[in-house]
Amino acid sequence: MRVLIPNPLLSYTGQAGAVEAQGATLDELTRDLDRQYPGIRFRIIDEHHRVRRHIKLFVNRDQADGDLATPLKPGDEIMIVAALSGG
Repeated sequence: MRVLIPNPLLSYTGQAGAVEAQGATLDELTRDLDRQYPGIRFRIIDEHHRVRRHIKLFVNRDQADGDLATPLKPGDEIMIVAALSGG
């Protein structure tokens, strides 16, 4: 599946804005991302196994509402969005 990576996480993917990953759920997909790009999952998923507050996950442009059990199928496009912060 194609995964779109936000600018704050590009350092993990060698500046690649889109990568390929596999998984039957968002949980499995983020684990595969972490296998390929160590440390990226911790920037997306917290120590309580929840999507971090400033991260949104979209599957085919539909927000996944932070549910890591969201099922995926081949050909899905996953977009990781990081909220801007600061002032």
